[in-house]
Amino acid sequence: MPTLPEKFARPQDFLIGVELVSTRGTVRETRAARTVAFARDLAAAPGIDWVSITDNAGGNPMLAAPALGGPFRDAGREVVIHLSCKDFNRNALESEAWHLASEGFHNLLALSGDYSGPGIGGGAKPVFDIDSVGLLTLLGRLNAGLDVTRAAGRAPARLDPTRFFAGAVVTNFKRHENEVMPQLYKMEQKIAAGARFLINQIGYDSRKIHELRAWLERRGHGAVPLVGNVYVLNPAVARVFRAQRIPGVVISDELAALCERHAASPDKGKAFFLELAARQIAIYRGLGYRGAYLGGVHTAEEVQRVLAIARGFAPDDWRQFARELRYSRPGEFFVFPEDPATGLTDPTRLHPAYEASLHARPATANVTYSYRFSKFTHGLMFTPGRGLWDLGARLSAGAKDPRQGPAWLRAIEHTGKRLMFDCRDCGDCSLPETAFLCPESACAKNQRNGPCGGTRDGLCEVEDFECIWSRAYDRLKSEGRAGELLAHVPVLQDQSLRGTSSWANTWLGRDHLAKPVSPAPPAHP
Repeated sequence: MPTLPEKFARPQDFLIGVELVSTRGTVRETRAARTVAFARDLAAAPGIDWVSITDNAGGNPMLAAPALGGPFRDAGREVVIHLSCKDFNRNALESEAWHLASEGFHNLLALSGDYSGPGIGGGAKPVFDIDSVGLLTLLGRLNAGLDVTRAAGRAPARLDPTRFFAGAVVTNFKRHENEVMPQLYKMEQKIAAGARFLINQIGYDSRKIHELRAWLERRGHGAVPLVGNVYVLNPAVARVFRAQRIPGVVISDELAALCERHAASPDKGKAFFLELAARQIAIYRGLGYRGAYLGGVHTAEEVQRVLAIARGFAPDDWRQFARELRYSRPGEFFVFPEDPATGLTDPTRLHPAYEASLHARPATANVTYSYRFSKFTHGLMFTPGRGLWDLGARLSAGAKDPRQGPAWLRAIEHTGKRLMFDCRDCGDCSLPETAFLCPESACAKNQRNGPCGGTRDGLCEVEDFECIWSRAYDRLKSEGRAGELLAHVPVLQDQSLRGTSSWANTWLGRDHLAKPVSPAPPAHP
């Protein structure tokens, strides 16, 4: 049977993936046994190209994905294992990657992950040592054959290359410009870091669905396989989504009301929800997506019913479905204007309001004196070969402890950055890359390569404050540089530098700036 990479290499094929959500406990537990039975039924079911298995979904402790992947692997079917950064540091992620490769699991979905939920004894401490971009970079190095040479004088040692086929997730189902655009830029960074396919987040607006596809094509990424998320709703799930209890997922008031209306039917809306999912599949196929990713289903019979309904549609039915699936929220931002003829996106031009804003210099409360002062002093002190760069390097190299630099300078750094940024003394500073907003003190997940997908109308999913990447976008946009938001090398923070002087580490070439890992994403259109 063809592998998943081989299937994605055939543009004429429209692929079907099904999500399998793990449960808590061993495979002998009652709930887990039902999930295992579902897995075995899916392994034998026709019309399914792969099954995705979640990694501690919602941040909750659950049975590890490989325990459920065995039936598919043994049946010669394709499996995508979700691998997230919330519970593992980079060493544990590498270890898990070796484990998966050894067990024959080569298809991975790289995720930053949900914030950690409660475990034994209370809430778990999240890790987020690296993010999805860092994980894709790690997997790329394993695929290239990891160099594990340890000491000078020893012969180079390179491990056998792995053959991971890694994908990533993207969402543009956001309300505000400063949420949507950072998501699109991060998507490009994921592609540059090695994402071979993309799956969009749950959403129910055909114009947003089309806009994501149009953006990829406009930016030269049209060949990257894009898979559409089809989540089968039910009344209870619709209420959860409406309350935004799942980070990054929300439905409109109109769709929520429609779900409540159908909940009163004799079958509690079952037929309606299955047909809605089938119509989404038709829309994704019609818009040139490479497949559909089916979630919210619990039996192989449900999967087959959705696929059978989708097969019964006429080739052009998707156009009418797309006109009807327009459940956006009031005031939602769009990159492109609406095409009146189709109700979808007109990808030939930018939305007039968005295009006008690119050439304006909007005032924003995020552009503070602290930001302007930080930009000036950074340019003065940390521009190689200019300003105070050479002096700082000499002072740091000649200090009693070069890792800290001169004691008086370290005191200035520590006090100033603590007062201005609530600095956590990480020693590998990303302030210039986040528009001088600290990703350690102001981001619950320490996201240094763009935002996670969990904002709720611009607010962090964990803390009730505005996402630092939205604020950073606003700061750069006020200067006409919004497209430079992620135009830096992906950041893999060096934790061994924690507690040392980030100034000295920059001057002496010890921080991440001296260790670029992959090319930066393209600039603004």
